[in-house]
Amino acid sequence: MLRPAAFLLALAAALPARAADLNDYPTSARADYVFGCMKANGDSRQALEQCSCSIDIVASLLPYERYVSAETVASMDQQVGQIGSLFRNSRLAKEALEELRRAQAEAQVRCF
Repeated sequence: MLRPAAFLLALAAALPARAADLNDYPTSARADYVFGCMKANGDSRQALEQCSCSIDIVASLLPYERYVSAETVASMDQQVGQIGSLFRNSRLAKEALEELRRAQAEAQVRCF
């Protein structure tokens, strides 16, 4: 049986690993999202707080690897010609983009 002090030490040692698992978005990706969000919503303190909240919600709903895939699709979806067409007509690309849009819609509801 663990003593209370030993239990607290074991719990404290486990917390950083759990936090790292939940925060798989690199700081640069979060900053890039917030920067773009603020440009779209006004460069104010309120926009900073709302956009920071927004990326936290997106990150809680969408693992980073799927976020990167969806952002790539969103970027390529804007391309004209054959390359853009490949992304617009791909079922997997559409699903990735829809997943990102759902996460962003949830963030919009919770943060703005």
